[in-house]
Amino acid sequence: MTTTIAIIDDHQLFREGVKRILDFESSFSVIAEGDDGSEAIKIVDTYHPDVIIMDINMPNVNGVEATGQLIEKFPDSRVIMLSIHDDENYVTHALKTGARGYLLKEMDADALIDAVKVVADGGSYLHPKVTHNLVRDYRRLATDEAANGDNVMNVEIRRPLHLLTRRECEVLQLLADGKSNRGIGETLFISEKTVKNHVSNILQKMNVNDRTQAVVYAIKNGWVEVRL
Repeated sequence: MTTTIAIIDDHQLFREGVKRILDFESSFSVIAEGDDGSEAIKIVDTYHPDVIIMDINMPNVNGVEATGQLIEKFPDSRVIMLSIHDDENYVTHALKTGARGYLLKEMDADALIDAVKVVADGGSYLHPKVTHNLVRDYRRLATDEAANGDNVMNVEIRRPLHLLTRRECEVLQLLADGKSNRGIGETLFISEKTVKNHVSNILQKMNVNDRTQAVVYAIKNGWVEVRL
C-alpha cells in the first residue's frame, strides 16, 4: 500500500532534498508540493494526501496557522511539522493546533521515514531531541516543585521486567533519553533493524501507538530515569 505525501516548504532546495529521501522508500509517493501555508487547503482538497509535511516558518501563512485552517476543514489531516525550533512552546503550539508530528530540520533520513510511517498509521511522532527536551523540562518542573515544598516524591525506578525483556527495558530507557534508532543501536552495539524490532515489541506490549506515548507512560509509572 502506497502512502501519498504532500510537502509544503518555502525553501525549494530543502523541499527537493526531502522529496529525494522519501522517493527512496518504495511505499512512499510525493504527489504534491507547495511553497506557502496558504496553499495547504487547495493541495489537500485536490490531491488528498495521506500525510502533509509542512514547514513551520513560511512568509505569508505559517505552518501552525495553515495546520489550524486545514484541521478545521479536513479534521482527519495528518500533518508533520518541520521546524528549526526545539523549544517546548513551539512544539506545544504545533500539537495543539492539530499536527500529528514535529520534526527538527536537523533530522536524518531515518527519522523522516519513521515519522511518515508512524503518522500515516495514525500515531504521533516527535523528533528524539524534542522528546528529550520535554522530558528534561518535566524533570526540572518536578525538581522545582520539590524544592518549593510541594508534595512531590522521588520516584523509585522499577524496570517493567514483568512486561518487557531486559533488552527492551534498555531500549525504553534510551528512548526516554531522546536517542534515535541509530543512536540506540550505537549505544547497545546492535543494528538499526534490531532496534526497530525492539521498539515495535515495546509499543505492542505497552499497548501504545508510538514511542512518545511509550516514554510518557514509562515516566508516569517510574519505569525509566528522567536524566537531565
